[in-house]
Amino acid sequence: MNSAVYQKILKENVRPSDGDFVIGGLFAFHYYTRSEQNSYTGPPLQLQCSGRSVCDMNFRHLRFARAMEFTIHEINNRTDLLPGITLGYQIHDSCTEVPMAVKVAFQFANGMEPFYNDTDSCSKSAAAAVPALVGETSSTPSISMTRMLGLFGIPQVSPYATCACLSNKRQFPAFLRTIPSDHHQAAALAKIVKYFSWTWIGAVRSDTDYGNYGMASFLKAAQEEGICVEYSEVFYRTQPRSKLERVANVIRRSTARVIVAFVHEGELRLLLEELIRQPLPPLQWIGSEAWIMDPEFLRFNLCAGAIGFGIPRSVIPGLREFLLDLSPEQALKSPLLTEFWESSFSCSLKGSSEGARECDGSEDIRALQNPYTETSELRVTNLVYKATYAIAHAIHGVICNDTQCDKSAKFTPWQILDHLKRVNFTTKNGYQVSFDSSGDPVAVYELINWQVKKDGGLGFVTVGYYDSSRPKGQEFSMSRAISWMAGQTEVPRSVCSESCPPGTRKAVQKGKPVCCYDCIPCAEGEISNMTDSLNCVRCPHEFWPNTQQDSCLPKPVEFLSWDDTLSIILTVFSITGAFIAVCVAAVFYKHRTSPIVRANNSELSFLLLFSLTLCFLCSLTFIGQPSEWSCMLRHTAFGITFVLCISCVLGKTIVVLMAFRATLPGSNAMKWFGPPQQRLSVLIFTLIQVLICVLWLTISPPLPFKNLKQYKERIILECGLGSAVGFWAVLGYIGFLALLCFILAFLARKLPDNFNEAKFITFSMLIFCAVWITFIPAYVSSPGKFTVAVEIFAILASSFGLFTCIFAPKCFIIMFRPEQNTKKHLLGKGPSKSL
Repeated sequence: MNSAVYQKILKENVRPSDGDFVIGGLFAFHYYTRSEQNSYTGPPLQLQCSGRSVCDMNFRHLRFARAMEFTIHEINNRTDLLPGITLGYQIHDSCTEVPMAVKVAFQFANGMEPFYNDTDSCSKSAAAAVPALVGETSSTPSISMTRMLGLFGIPQVSPYATCACLSNKRQFPAFLRTIPSDHHQAAALAKIVKYFSWTWIGAVRSDTDYGNYGMASFLKAAQEEGICVEYSEVFYRTQPRSKLERVANVIRRSTARVIVAFVHEGELRLLLEELIRQPLPPLQWIGSEAWIMDPEFLRFNLCAGAIGFGIPRSVIPGLREFLLDLSPEQALKSPLLTEFWESSFSCSLKGSSEGARECDGSEDIRALQNPYTETSELRVTNLVYKATYAIAHAIHGVICNDTQCDKSAKFTPWQILDHLKRVNFTTKNGYQVSFDSSGDPVAVYELINWQVKKDGGLGFVTVGYYDSSRPKGQEFSMSRAISWMAGQTEVPRSVCSESCPPGTRKAVQKGKPVCCYDCIPCAEGEISNMTDSLNCVRCPHEFWPNTQQDSCLPKPVEFLSWDDTLSIILTVFSITGAFIAVCVAAVFYKHRTSPIVRANNSELSFLLLFSLTLCFLCSLTFIGQPSEWSCMLRHTAFGITFVLCISCVLGKTIVVLMAFRATLPGSNAMKWFGPPQQRLSVLIFTLIQVLICVLWLTISPPLPFKNLKQYKERIILECGLGSAVGFWAVLGYIGFLALLCFILAFLARKLPDNFNEAKFITFSMLIFCAVWITFIPAYVSSPGKFTVAVEIFAILASSFGLFTCIFAPKCFIIMFRPEQNTKKHLLGKGPSKSL
């Protein structure tokens, strides 16, 4: 290939400017390379960038390139930076293709000559080589370039390549960048997804190093945040259309309403164009910095409400005037600017485009509204500005001293790289520039939201910030409200399963991600007090879940309280029984000289009435909240009063027997069982019970305790028996005396009719024994407070039985049959009537 042909091809891809030192630049002005059939009859044609149509030029990247030109002009006009030195530039179009990036890298490393000069190859190559370059704007081409440029130590400062892999200085020692690594962006995106409680998302990425590495970092961070991915699709713009259609159909059929897109502009444009072909449900787009700030995509309304992290906005004084200071004559000097002019105004500059109208000079670049002229939100443009300044400061550090610079100084790219790593300055527009050990800047992002403007179009609005230098957990902050997909004002929902409310736990559905689960109610006695709880916890022993099973409440303590209806009824019967006993005692006292009172051993009768009164009243000690004293009192009072009562009945029974035997000739039975002996027998029988009670209270007294076993949901506060032997000894002794009394009364049942108290004692003992025999199973089986009620009922029933059988007939005669209350009648000398 001759030199003239090569220079023509070169000019189509290069925008040059001479200077003492030439800085390289590489930007993606187009998306594709021109493919031509190789004839194999001569050298293969050089790679050339192109678009599929006249509108395929990337005006935004043209702005980046011209910002680099502006920065170099600004540096050349400064007296404090590189004084007396002029910088030039060689700006190439990479069309985001690896082959083109590698070709340009060779040219930057070896010189721009089209042929090998065997006489002065080293000097030619050295003269043409650049000390450093700005670019590339994508990760994959940057990786290919820096692998080769790093061998020569030629530093590459990228304003837009974000792949986290490029932070590896062992593989990429000469790579630096002014944009943060995707490691920080991925973490920030995962945090924002978690912040809005989206646990079910879709993911698409470019099949490039940028997309693959970026999405891998995001998925790792998302997994740590508990976020699940329904699908993760990958494609590249040069792949068959069927691949793109399949990805679009996956998105349409998905249930996830949030989609995270780690894609380049080229892939996203094709995807959005495919998605608008058929209706699809509203999607909440989460974008990476590669496209979230690109105004080209604001025409796609389906992305309304999109959010993503972008580079902070900035202002570059004088840049807009520089960009707009462009005439047709100046545009003709550069193939790139010529293409820009003709594409923007749909005209031809001096016949450079066939079939198009001639540009007539009426075109006004200031009236254009496209990414090239959009300077209200300079973001990546500022990164190009900072990268160019960083290279200038590194060159200054190598060739300049305190007073002057030596344009003839010899240096190697390694020296430039060493100074680049150590630069730390503030740009003219007030931004700090420095690099860490990985060649990365501090990660600072703005959270960008695509909101509908008053004119109906979409615009970028900053709604939050992310600063990796802030303390952990405080990196992210919101500053204003977000406009969501389809104009919603509320945060959209995107979950595989709705949150499990408190009182339930999550159970993962078999064969599905952990974000897909069923909500299982907590088991009995367990609670969960948080949303989406993984496990339920058991309540402490004295607590029980509420109805919703989201909190543990103290178990209700149950005992036979005074205000209980059953307690009131039993209290009435108890007081009534005691009152009747006192009334009967009063009647007996009033008629104490009457034959029927005297004949039935008035002393034992009064003692019996007293003991019955105590029996009625002792039932009251079983009502109310158990305490140490009430527990000891109720059982001992019950045991002693009943033994006193049965002892009196037993004494009366023995008196009846002895009295009958005393009527027999020669019998002196009453001599051995007179009043002193009766009192002594009652005292001895009672003292035995007192001794049993004292031993019981001394060894293991009955004390209150909380019964947690009988019911799961409530506590039964009752008096524990302490020593079961003591309790059953008390009951057994009462039963023994009752049985003995019953046997003696039974033996005396055939005494003369008028002397028949033994019959009533027999009936009273039958009732007494029946009550207490049935009491045992009822006591054991009764639940809760009814156990105490059964005990009270047994006391009252047996007391009323004794009282009714023994005293009711006598009171009836005293009150209503006084004619029978005579000695003659009792001796059987009057008309005989049964008592």
